[in-house]
Amino acid sequence: MLFDIGATELLAIVIIAIVVIGPKELPMAMRTVGRWVSQARRLVGQFRTSLDSIAHEAEMEALEKKWAEQNAQIMKEHGGGPAMLPMDGTASHAAPQNISDNEQIGDDSDPDQSVTADDKPASTNDKDAG
Repeated sequence: MLFDIGATELLAIVIIAIVVIGPKELPMAMRTVGRWVSQARRLVGQFRTSLDSIAHEAEMEALEKKWAEQNAQIMKEHGGGPAMLPMDGTASHAAPQNISDNEQIGDDSDPDQSVTADDKPASTNDKDAG
C-alpha cells in the first residue's frame, strides 16, 4: 500500500481536520479528498495496466523472435521447404494405398457390426428381454 496509515494516525488526522476545517465544512472537504483519492487510484490503475501491456508486448516480441530462430533452424536442418517428397512420389510416412471400400483410416470398427436405424442394440439385461 502506498500510505501505511494506522488507526492512531487516522484519528490524529481527523482531529486536526476538525480543528482546522471545522465540523461544518468537514463533510465537503471529505468528499473532495475522496474524489482526489478516487482519481489517484484510477490513474495508478491505468498506469499499471499500461505497464503490464508494455511488458506483455515485450514478452511476445521475445517469444516471436525465439520462434522465428527455431523455425529458421528447423528449416535449415530439413531442407528449407515444405515437406519434400522424392521424385518417385514415395515417402516414408505415406498413407496406405490399398484401402477397401468398407475400411476407413483410423476406424477400427467392424463393418459387419454396424448398426442401422432399424436395428436395436442387443440388451444384456434380463429385465429388458422379458
